Amino acid sequence: MTTILDGIDAQVVQTDRLSASVLRRTPEGATGAPVVLIHGNVSSSLFWQPLMLALPRPTIAIDLRGFGDSETLPVDATRGLRDFSDDVASVLDALGVSGAHVVGWSMGGGVVMQLLLDRPDLVRSLTLQAPVPPQGFGTRLDGSLCTPDAAGTGGGGANADFVARLAAGDTSADEQTSPRSVYRASYVAPGFSDEQEDLWVESMLSTKTGEDNYPGDGIATESWPGFAAGDRGILNTMSAKHLDLTGIVDVAEKPAILWVRGAHDVIVGDESFFDFHTLGKHGIVPGWPGEEAAPPQQMIAQTRAVLDAYAANGGSYQEAVFEGAGHSPHLEDPHRFRTLLQQHIEAHDPS
Repeated sequence: MTTILDGIDAQVVQTDRLSASVLRRTPEGATGAPVVLIHGNVSSSLFWQPLMLALPRPTIAIDLRGFGDSETLPVDATRGLRDFSDDVASVLDALGVSGAHVVGWSMGGGVVMQLLLDRPDLVRSLTLQAPVPPQGFGTRLDGSLCTPDAAGTGGGGANADFVARLAAGDTSADEQTSPRSVYRASYVAPGFSDEQEDLWVESMLSTKTGEDNYPGDGIATESWPGFAAGDRGILNTMSAKHLDLTGIVDVAEKPAILWVRGAHDVIVGDESFFDFHTLGKHGIVPGWPGEEAAPPQQMIAQTRAVLDAYAANGGSYQEAVFEGAGHSPHLEDPHRFRTLLQQHIEAHDPS
């Protein structure tokens, strides 16, 4: 049974696209546009609950398709992250939300950038926490593909034992590939712990597995490391074969952006160990063809380049680095995260 904290309401929203599970909280007397929270990969809306309880505004956290208690539907990776962003838009339309302060974490950061591209009317401000690089995975610093098929990205790169343990509902920390161990090693900085860890693992275990969901399919390639992005499922949505969010620099109305990241993030970084090029460089995956052919992706530098261009074209952004945090600053330093988010929202919507 899904664990919902006191003070938060769960509901099912039926749209013309899916049956979506949504968490909501409206503090007494709260006014203004709501804060809409979009989770990342291998997680769900459950990760947002402490933040929801702390914010003074109405909040809405949406489970994406194939996560949490939302309907399990196939993900068409050839659309990049549009299946998810279209779902989010359909939920907000069904709820009668005409504009919101949208927050996206990790993959969710990419989802909300796509939402800005396709439904800018819904986005009053944007907060990106540890977002997927706008160029997608598998690119050089300038955003060009390292190989035409984006070798080393997509569903073929998932750890099979981790996927199996997700499917089996493994709550142990017995192996490095158990979801709890992955949470401790990758979602947060070393040494972090909190009393809600069981809830975070429950959220991870809500991920639906398979070629149409997590991780997706993959194809064989002659390029190192021997696999490339397929066309189905979640990991393929973020491959540069299918994803390009750099168009946000050209949107007509540019909401202010808050970019939050942890200094110890091992998932999204300039030499991420979730990047097969980094693994090859360090000898973890054999046969690396070298820096020129397969450079570790400069994810932070790429995001900053796009946001700099966004600002140069009339927008604005603020970058906030959490020195003691990993991939989840909203959990690891909740007071600072909440303060920055509230200041960001109130600067652009003081109601």
